[in-house]
Amino acid sequence: MSDFTDRELGMHRNITRRDFLNGVAVGAAATLMPQLFAQGETLPQNSPNYYPPALTGLRGSHPGSFESAHSLRDGTFWETAGTPQDTGEKFDLVVVGGGISGLAAAHFYRKSAGANARILILENHDDFGGHAKRNEFQVGNRMLLGYGGTYSIESPEPYSAVAKGVIEELGIDVASFPKYLDRSLYEADGRTPKIFFDKETFGTDKLLDDPYPFPGGETYDLAIADAEAWTKFLSNAPIAEQAGKDVSRLCRERKDYLPGLSSEQKQARLARISYEKFLTELVGVHPDVIRLYQTVSQPLFGYGIDAVAALDASDTGYPGFSGMGIDAEGLENERRYFFHFPDGNATIARLLVRKLIPAAIPGNSASDIVTARADYARLDDAGSNVRIRLNSTVVRVKHLGDPKRADEVEIAYVRSGKVYTVKARHCILACWNMMIPYLCEELPEAQKQALLSATKVPLLYSNVVVRNRSAFDKLKANSIYAPGGYHTHVDIDLPVSIGGYRCPRTPQDPTVVHMSKAPCQAGLPARDQHRIGRIELFTTTFETMERNIRQQLARTLGPGGFDPARDIAAITVNRWPHGYAYEYNSLFDSFVLEGGVTPCEVARKPFGRIAIANSDAGAHAYTDEAINQAWRAVGELKV
Repeated sequence: MSDFTDRELGMHRNITRRDFLNGVAVGAAATLMPQLFAQGETLPQNSPNYYPPALTGLRGSHPGSFESAHSLRDGTFWETAGTPQDTGEKFDLVVVGGGISGLAAAHFYRKSAGANARILILENHDDFGGHAKRNEFQVGNRMLLGYGGTYSIESPEPYSAVAKGVIEELGIDVASFPKYLDRSLYEADGRTPKIFFDKETFGTDKLLDDPYPFPGGETYDLAIADAEAWTKFLSNAPIAEQAGKDVSRLCRERKDYLPGLSSEQKQARLARISYEKFLTELVGVHPDVIRLYQTVSQPLFGYGIDAVAALDASDTGYPGFSGMGIDAEGLENERRYFFHFPDGNATIARLLVRKLIPAAIPGNSASDIVTARADYARLDDAGSNVRIRLNSTVVRVKHLGDPKRADEVEIAYVRSGKVYTVKARHCILACWNMMIPYLCEELPEAQKQALLSATKVPLLYSNVVVRNRSAFDKLKANSIYAPGGYHTHVDIDLPVSIGGYRCPRTPQDPTVVHMSKAPCQAGLPARDQHRIGRIELFTTTFETMERNIRQQLARTLGPGGFDPARDIAAITVNRWPHGYAYEYNSLFDSFVLEGGVTPCEVARKPFGRIAIANSDAGAHAYTDEAINQAWRAVGELKV
């Protein structure tokens, strides 16, 4: 529901967000659409104007990146594909997927096989990096960066020696992060986390200080507010009086809700109930508390607290467990090893590309790469031993002969409407697990079923450039949790300045506002919630997403003087129907509690000259897992 007309929202304004409107190119941007390129051998990425990070509008899994894969899944692709054309190219390794795992696999393979190893990386999107997506904006003479996917170097588990080794080899000194982070900007302005209560859910639109900002999102200052802040919150929050008392009790009291049980018994019990049930059945909170916190877990888990195991909530640092004698080890690990670049882990992807193809990105440090402009025409240079071919969706991978004795693998891919083939001694599938059975039909049936079980987590990461952040400053806000909002979390990114990049410092500076949404439907098993969310993202138009963005910012920031028609300069929506790797859930995946071989272990088994590398292969949605699995996959090949 909105009290604003489209004109008041600024839907008519000519801002930077319609380079691609629902995937259809308009104006000068048409030269960048691979499906509109002249048929032939010229690659779209070789155009001098080709620069995907600066594209706005609908990004992430953009139109042109998934249609062939969907047709392959539906069994219709080969009906009209025609006979593949052999390029005559032969490589030592072909990597399917140019995300961090695919790039890391190429890196490990070259270290093992030598600098002369010929490697081709095939990527279906128009940019490399996978979910590590860079959003770049130009506002006047100023470049602004946003993260359109993977946020940071972090993990609930300590980074392995392998993953740490790659980070260090790329020149990233994780321990140095504090010198790039200017926390004084927040402290000087007095900006704090807020909660936006919407009238559809709570009866009125109201923005209040959050006395207990949940961990797990982008806010790392987690100090619990003082008594005065709690008093103010409880006096103004549009929830039942008892609900307010319950929230205060939950967040401030140290109580053991499972007295008489050992630590092991408590963990076993908490693994079998959701956080919602923990709150209702053990803590005994008012229903308004559930409405308040239902969507708080979406950015981290991809669904609400109805599907988060209470044990996972405790390990993440959610309130209610301070007196239970259960340590939040995951949260502590995240804080100890953390580094955030302005474009998220897109910088890691760019550093890997620079290492593989030095001519593609100038510079020599993890600092100077932040503002360096990649030369996409250098990515698929015939004179380079490592090549990255974008806009190329792989549709078949097969051994030439008996997989046990074959010397080569043939890889077919579609680009600009035509199917091509290349050959390689080895192939690493660093794409999404659930696509692999359709690409590689010769795999054993049990492995195919295990691969298909890896349902991805749908996500929507929207970056909105506002002409200034004065409304945030007037409202003293740096992050906003919106339980009933279209986007459940709205943040101004951490104030990071690194290399030649400087974060916005004054209220008058243009600023990137990050908004996140994990579409799901409460009450269903986690995998079903993800499937429903995926359908929602595929069927929602960019126009609808833009209108929702404008309405939400108008209602949330309007009291601070924000005008969506005047103050929005650019919008980029990173749509990920197939987002992060599915992590096993003790509420819905019985094998988590029973032990034994997990589906991902069956799914990632090597097959002849083919190995599998991605975060799905470890059922862990973090960059270090993508690197770990790449290292394992290369080790399984006889290089």
